[in-house]
Amino acid sequence: MTQEHAYIGRQPILNRQQQIIGYELLFRLNKDATSAEFSSDMQAGTNVLVNTISNMGTDWLVGSKLAFINVAESMLESNFLELLHPQRVVLEVVETTTATPELIGRIKELRNQGFGIALDDFVLTPQTLPFMEYANYIKLDIQQLGLPQIPALSKELRKYPVLQVAEKVETKDEFKQCMDIGLDCFQGYYFAHPETLSAKVINPSYANILNLLNMLRNNAEIRDIENALKRDVALSFKLLRYINSVGFGLSCEIQSFRHAVTILGYQKLYRWLTLLLVTAGAETGSAPALLKTAVTRGRLVELLGSHLLDGQDRDNLFIVGMFSLLDVLLDMPMDRVLETLILPESISDALLSRSNIYGPFLELAEACEDPDMSEVPRLCDQLQITPEMLNRAHVQALAWVEELGV
Repeated sequence: MTQEHAYIGRQPILNRQQQIIGYELLFRLNKDATSAEFSSDMQAGTNVLVNTISNMGTDWLVGSKLAFINVAESMLESNFLELLHPQRVVLEVVETTTATPELIGRIKELRNQGFGIALDDFVLTPQTLPFMEYANYIKLDIQQLGLPQIPALSKELRKYPVLQVAEKVETKDEFKQCMDIGLDCFQGYYFAHPETLSAKVINPSYANILNLLNMLRNNAEIRDIENALKRDVALSFKLLRYINSVGFGLSCEIQSFRHAVTILGYQKLYRWLTLLLVTAGAETGSAPALLKTAVTRGRLVELLGSHLLDGQDRDNLFIVGMFSLLDVLLDMPMDRVLETLILPESISDALLSRSNIYGPFLELAEACEDPDMSEVPRLCDQLQITPEMLNRAHVQALAWVEELGV
């Protein structure tokens, strides 16, 4: 196996229902990469990325999600592309200036193999018009183009059967404008960023679960917790569904809450209730991508710490990742959210200031969602995590969330 030199990150691409249809795979070269790989030449970067992905076998293929991978024109001829899985990969062709017969022929060939084609940083001119026949997606950088320019450009592109993807959508207002224009897909972490946090009270969908979490922390009687669960049949059903899912890996089926306590104990049960708390957002209108991101973070933070921490610390890592988006989900500042929960200081410190024992692991999970991934090498060094360890944890976390069916 070739030594991996790239840390892989991701940014989700959402449809108009705010469901994740795929991820753009991001990468950051590590400090041990060769000078050629550190080159600004995109070909070297793509080589590293594709090589890293090929080392993972098919493990990185997640559910029905697509992988969007940046490829410079010069890379389209590379035999590296043969290592990928065509039906699940969209090649983002950048630096397209002139549609030469050779280039068009190669793109047509790749389309016939099953690859999707996206045109990134694309400008529609007579010279680039032939690309439109073979493109599945056009990516529009709304920060670079400016939102006022998008409606006319979108209307012009509507003449062609391509999906229009708004890139760098950073605020909910930008998302709304892009929706109103009629764009098809959206990329950017607008859905996961708190803006004006204004809720005065906890939504009832969350209040019962918060109460249950606090009862578990206080070691309440099983009977009392059972009664609280019985007041919400849907909650009980979801809890048992998660516990019996492939992602949990139990050898027997859990039939009741009492059975779950017997098999799992309060500490393990607590982590599954955190999953319920996060996914309760589906009933309150939260973006499906937000819920999936929170659960992915929970699992990723846990896996990132597994070489240094175990036992209850691993469960706490999971909780830290899961709860890291509670301010957005509950629409209130994190310090106010934490007033409603009984939590150890180590978890609260990680959520409020990314400090204490768990904070750096959460920081690393968040850094993997940042398009430039600038903090990833430093944090990996600090936490003794190699590129291979990070990439494996990332892939496992994404696959686990798909298995849960969140």
